[in-house]
Amino acid sequence: MTDRKTHALELIAFEAEYRAGGLVVAGMDEVGRGPLAGNVVTACVVMPEEPLLIWVDDSKKLSESRREKVYDEIMEAALYVGIGQVDPREIDGINILQATKKAMRLAAESVPADVFLIDAVTGLGLKGREVPLIKGDAKSYSIAAASIVAKVTRDRQMREMDEKYPEYGFARNKGYGTKEHIEAIRKYGPCPEHRRSFIGNFV
Repeated sequence: MTDRKTHALELIAFEAEYRAGGLVVAGMDEVGRGPLAGNVVTACVVMPEEPLLIWVDDSKKLSESRREKVYDEIMEAALYVGIGQVDPREIDGINILQATKKAMRLAAESVPADVFLIDAVTGLGLKGREVPLIKGDAKSYSIAAASIVAKVTRDRQMREMDEKYPEYGFARNKGYGTKEHIEAIRKYGPCPEHRRSFIGNFV
């Protein structure tokens, strides 16, 4: 547990220069740029320095059950949480990069922040300083929190989609192009949640 606290302290210490002078820092991340189905989902999160949530980390490093628990902790502690998303039809229409940027702007549109720490994406045109960080979810406490919120939000959507379209295995593959998923597309054809621009090679 000491290692977890040390890591969380390192993540929040990384933000010290951005928090200097009382500036409000928001972290932003996205989930779902690569899947063949479902929305691209983004989160914008403003976290207080206390209480320090020791399990906040890059969402990919946490188990699904742990992410769900930490999600609840973040939602209780956060000063602000915004969610933005763009559906498959719009992704097909404007491409995944532009869809990701639009979802991020939607997530941040009401956030009271001075600085936005953003995982890799640039040029959003937000009302504050934008700081893109490569692998930001492994460096920044706020981005890590956003990565968990976005991941849990999207995973829950995919489980709901699985109930509606069970033949594609969405609860297991989360829309990614697994062998099982691709075989299901070839057998049953695409459903309304598939991104036509992503599955052209499979149907």
